[in-house]
Amino acid sequence: MYDKGPNPSPSSLAAEFVRVRGRSVALVAPLAAEDTVVQSMPDVSPTKWHLAHTTWFFEQFLLMREGDYRPLQQDWLYLFNSYYESVGPRHQRVQRGLLSRPTLAEVLDYRARVDERVLAVLERDIDEALAAVLRLGLQHEQQHQELMLTDIKHVFSVNPLEPAYQATAAAPPEGRTTPLRWIAGAEGLHEIGHPGASPDGRDFAFDCETPRHRVFVAPHRLASRPVSNAEYREFIRDGGYATPAVWMSEGWAAVQNRGWRGPMYWDEAGETEFSLAGRREISADAPVCHLSYFEADAFARWAGARLPTEAEWELAAAALPELSAVLADAHWADAGYLHPRPARDAGPGPVQLFGDVWEWTQSPYVAYPGYRPLPGALGEYNGKFMCGQWVLRGGSCVTPAGHLRASYRNFFYPPDRWQFMGLRLAQDA
Repeated sequence: MYDKGPNPSPSSLAAEFVRVRGRSVALVAPLAAEDTVVQSMPDVSPTKWHLAHTTWFFEQFLLMREGDYRPLQQDWLYLFNSYYESVGPRHQRVQRGLLSRPTLAEVLDYRARVDERVLAVLERDIDEALAAVLRLGLQHEQQHQELMLTDIKHVFSVNPLEPAYQATAAAPPEGRTTPLRWIAGAEGLHEIGHPGASPDGRDFAFDCETPRHRVFVAPHRLASRPVSNAEYREFIRDGGYATPAVWMSEGWAAVQNRGWRGPMYWDEAGETEFSLAGRREISADAPVCHLSYFEADAFARWAGARLPTEAEWELAAAALPELSAVLADAHWADAGYLHPRPARDAGPGPVQLFGDVWEWTQSPYVAYPGYRPLPGALGEYNGKFMCGQWVLRGGSCVTPAGHLRASYRNFFYPPDRWQFMGLRLAQDA
């Protein structure tokens, strides 16, 4: 199960609810209403749909726990259900871009009215089960805040005008690529997975991060930082996309069928890339991003290395001195510079494990030993997707601050690359 922890006070939950829900609306401020309707590919959801679905989540799983509650719009329960088959039928994902109605204004009004009702619930004493659902809903909304940014980036990228989400981009942080070093990783028998609730009840985890369990880790080394754009350019110049020997069979087929010649959003010359601030020159020192699992794996093979396992990655992250400070200082969406930045310093250990780019691992997204999904419809949140996907770790420059932890598991299909996906190398020792 996700970690419920002690029952937090209604006032603290209400404040967190207002903060998280307000941020989603703030992310829409740079957009026109027309921008929020577009679905540029099947994997992308319109911004308006994200706003409505995250509201549906609270209405469906929190408000409808109240015996006398009546949905604000009965038909919207069908429109904005994502994949919860056990709560009823749903509008197909590939057709979300056809929903010109309800309007953006109607969706924002829906949010306001659901928020008002949730806050009314929080004015009274709430039980532990309801508090747990609320915390899950807030974490769910933060996931969609990241998706809103990655999806609108794709929407704008296919527009010939290449509009910018950020009218004035924040100044890029200073930093240059530090020389890559190899750092010996933990080996032997260790535990990974979420360790349990903290005394204040704020240490949340999704069910897929549990239970904590033992793993045996062979001797290995991890790269001190993610792979940079300059290093990935060398892979391209060396014929990486024309050398089948370094590719998985499915990956090579994707290269041929999809015409991949470089990371998503790069121009053909490898000089500029599309960003949320519009087209810009590629920073040689920043971590490369928007790579599929196939591309990350091919680069690692070309470099005489491999991708790390998720256990190797988690043990390195959990061992960072003052982990809470590292998480607070990482490059998240809140900084306003919605693009990977170069590493700011070398330090004795690995850098940029958190923020900037999600890092592909060689681990399939499967259940941990002893895993049990949540009871009821919320059991569909994670467990039923444990097939054919691969784990990424660490978060990105469009992940909200405070959302990540060392045990956090993200997962995508091998050809996916519209998220801010990069890689860190590993080697057997």
